[in-house]
Amino acid sequence: MNNEFEILFIDDEEHLRNAVSQKFQLSGLNVRTFEDANLALDIIGEDSPFIVISDIRMPLMDGFQLLSSVLDKDQDIPVIMLTGHGDIKLSVDAMRSGAYDFIEKPFDPDHLVEVAKKAIAKRKIILENRTLRLSLTKQDNLESQITGQSAFATELRNYIKVISPIDTDILITGATGTGKEVVARSIHSLSRRKEKPFTVINCGALSDDQMEGTLFGHEQGAFYGAVRSRFGKLETARGGTVFLDGIDASSPELQLKLLRVVEDRTTQRLGSNEIIELDVRFIAAASDGINSFIENGKFRADLWHRLNQIELKMLPLAERTDDIPELFIQLMNEASVKYGREISTIPRGFMSKVLSHDWPGNIRELKHEADRYVLGLSKLGEIDENTSSYLPLADQLMIVEKQLIIAELKSANGVLKSTQEALGLSRKSLYEKMRKHGLDKNDYR
Repeated sequence: MNNEFEILFIDDEEHLRNAVSQKFQLSGLNVRTFEDANLALDIIGEDSPFIVISDIRMPLMDGFQLLSSVLDKDQDIPVIMLTGHGDIKLSVDAMRSGAYDFIEKPFDPDHLVEVAKKAIAKRKIILENRTLRLSLTKQDNLESQITGQSAFATELRNYIKVISPIDTDILITGATGTGKEVVARSIHSLSRRKEKPFTVINCGALSDDQMEGTLFGHEQGAFYGAVRSRFGKLETARGGTVFLDGIDASSPELQLKLLRVVEDRTTQRLGSNEIIELDVRFIAAASDGINSFIENGKFRADLWHRLNQIELKMLPLAERTDDIPELFIQLMNEASVKYGREISTIPRGFMSKVLSHDWPGNIRELKHEADRYVLGLSKLGEIDENTSSYLPLADQLMIVEKQLIIAELKSANGVLKSTQEALGLSRKSLYEKMRKHGLDKNDYR
């Protein structure tokens, strides 16, 4: 058990405080005892590494007042209530008020220790998740964008690092929801164009009537209703990256227009004779079926050849199942930030269902499930809440630990001294953890 976590034990009976304190210390747990609940409240704050065990019936401040005050400071601090014999109604009221658990007096000291250990484990996970979410909101690195440690994820990150500085057009293929736009944005963020616009054009949703005005813009009076000039998306994207999403779903007319733009790197507003030079990089996304579209004449082979200077193929989740747990935890943490919901442990039964699901919608579908889980609206069925059903704490901490080390390595540009100081680790411990997680400092310089 991590020595930084403490049990705050509050009871007005001195002999009980002394006996419980001795039992916890013999069990390797840190404990502070209090006769007055107000003194315990003074040291509790948001993100405090504490759990609270308190009697309900006390003369100065009763357990319910303490419970309410603790949860006002941090709603996820586990509070275990001790109740006298026959106080079943009080116990029920305590649980409804947000208590983590209740134990009836006289209690088995070993049982109290076990409940305390589980409460500390829960608190530790909550605080680790908060730290991880904070690091995810502050860090913008390839590891957090392209998550996973499978061979595919590792090779994809390495390939992105190589091709991002090379100013060539790219074609990304893969099934729906495999993360094609995420990859495109990662490439843009690592390129010399990162300070310029990343412009998304949804080719499948662009009708022939909308195409001219949306892509090229128009001059005032170019047609009836053109009361003012309008810049096209291509013109406003100059210097940046244009992401052609769903290029294989574009109409023949749009394909012809795009071919000319990609070849000439120019655009022209409707009603104008001025040729506008385009300094842009094109990244196109298409489904796996684009080759059959070319064979059937539904997609222009010449446009495909222009865009396909480099091709990246995205795998479906069914072919990279090793990445699912880490992906789901990251998406779940992002969802908790988005919706302002705290999360703690993930039931093992639930994660088993996540791993066994086919995920035909790939990462997009997994993200929706993470959102539903955080909101308490999961569609994967009822989860067994027995204590044995939780994903092992060690497995969750491994994932969180790795993310935190990656974030600090990125922040420190791979400098190990700065990283170990930020994480509070010795140099030897940092080396061992980096070796365990397969991390190389050179990847963050």
